[in-house]
Amino acid sequence: MADALHGHIESGGRSWVPTLTCRTVMMCVIESDLEEEEEEEEEEEGVVIPQFACNEEVQPHGEDKLFKKLIIGYNKWSRPVPNVSDVVIVKFGLSIAQLIDVDEKNQMMTTNVWLKQEWNDYKLSWKPSDYDNVTSIRVPSELIWVPDIVLYNNADGEFAVTHMTKAHLFHTGKVRWVPPAIYKSSCSIDVTFFPFDQQNCKMKFGSWTYDKAKIDLEPIENAVDLSNYWESGEWAIVNAVGTYNTKKYDCCHEIYPDITYFFIIRRLPLFYTINLIIPCLLISCLTVLVFYLPSDCGEKITLCISVLLSLTVFLLLITEIIPSTSLVIPLIGEYLLFTMIFVTLSIVITVFVLNVHHRSPGTHKMPRWVHSVFLDLIPRWLFMRRPAPDGRRRRLLMLQHETVTAAVLAPWGKGGGGRGGGGEARCLSTSATWLREAGSMATTKDDAERRCYEELELGKLTSYFSFRPPSPRPPGSTPPLPPLQANAAHPGSSGQEASTVGGGVAAPAESAFLLSPSVMRALEGVHYIADHLRAEDADFSVKEDWKYVAMVIDRIFLWMFIIVCLLGTIGLFLPPWLAGMI
Repeated sequence: MADALHGHIESGGRSWVPTLTCRTVMMCVIESDLEEEEEEEEEEEGVVIPQFACNEEVQPHGEDKLFKKLIIGYNKWSRPVPNVSDVVIVKFGLSIAQLIDVDEKNQMMTTNVWLKQEWNDYKLSWKPSDYDNVTSIRVPSELIWVPDIVLYNNADGEFAVTHMTKAHLFHTGKVRWVPPAIYKSSCSIDVTFFPFDQQNCKMKFGSWTYDKAKIDLEPIENAVDLSNYWESGEWAIVNAVGTYNTKKYDCCHEIYPDITYFFIIRRLPLFYTINLIIPCLLISCLTVLVFYLPSDCGEKITLCISVLLSLTVFLLLITEIIPSTSLVIPLIGEYLLFTMIFVTLSIVITVFVLNVHHRSPGTHKMPRWVHSVFLDLIPRWLFMRRPAPDGRRRRLLMLQHETVTAAVLAPWGKGGGGRGGGGEARCLSTSATWLREAGSMATTKDDAERRCYEELELGKLTSYFSFRPPSPRPPGSTPPLPPLQANAAHPGSSGQEASTVGGGVAAPAESAFLLSPSVMRALEGVHYIADHLRAEDADFSVKEDWKYVAMVIDRIFLWMFIIVCLLGTIGLFLPPWLAGMI
């Protein structure tokens, strides 16, 4: 049975059409196996039973006869036209199943598409009534003529369809063939507005060998079929349309038709916004905060260097994310470069500000224009209010003179020296008025301190230290009289003249006393200390002015960097927004 079946198959050659159904063949094979097993068992048992062969004849159905009629003698290498001058009209359409990848570096778009192709083949038509009313059949596409439509702008892989699926034949002669294919088409990627970019990629299909006089294309529909499209996580198809074109190439004289599909795809920016844009904005904010950090804390340079290092590490991490192309600079690349320059300038400016902050009278002299511009003019524009200098000077003098008072009165103890009560005063004055009123009960402690500080603030401290030690006199000589007593001893002097000293200032009788040498030495020491404190006060005031100038410069660049940061952020989002990509 098997030999007969094998011979029957071989007799058909390439165009053999089976005349037996699969079910009949399988039943015959199974019966043959069972008969052989029974014969072996009967031979062992000595029982002989007559053999029965499977002689059932199977009649071919309509589809079998139709397949044999269509395929036998069919020439798949010639165009399906009755006349050589006729043109084969191929209706072409495209259905996209998935947008697999868009490679910005290699300028490629990978897609999974279905190629819809329809044409008429007069050799593949029949009457359904002659073949059990069969109106259509599926046949292997390798057995019939198919158009050699390829992807012109293929970048990698096969130009033509590799998976030869079956073609659908209709009794009218129409052939429908929808093979799937994965294409890597070349695409000019413009990453100017990355990650808010929008690309326009095309796929050009046409016959590779037949010109328009042999095969002409006709679009099935004007747009790409998106009914079976699987959404991409990175790209969204905004529009996909097809256009019919004809072109004459330099190699040939004929005109070749093609259908080009344009895919307008837009990148989904959520991933890049979270991983690129927001970190860059935060780094820019940290750069702005450098100018708000006080210079006395000593961490301004540390913060600047830390921000620069974090930005450098961040750039190393996102190198693989940003499209590596030299044609244009991506928008996010420009923003990263802007941030890098931003941080570098902040370091340079911070070094300059720290240099101004630590200036002193011993190293720099403040020009008059610096004083007028940075201490008077610009602070008013920036709404900066410096504390009043009088209050600071009063507090400084109180602190300094309390220290001096404690140092001078320490040898005399808490009870004071001389005339008593002088050690209880909080403000040390070297004026004659204070010396006269030190032991007086008529002057209260608060009034003495108030007059003391008022005189110090009015700049009268220099006149207080006009006392000098008396000139040496011989032992046993009479001490010279004070000026007031000398004036009183002259009979010609009037009472008014005797009562005035130095320009009409009344001199009470209590001023006619001599200062002991210890008090004179103390006054000279206080004079030296006061001069030193005045010099320190002047230096301190100049240093404070330089610090305030540094603070004003910091405030200027704080506002400048805030404005530049806002403008840079707006510049990042504004162009793609104006282009309609956001």
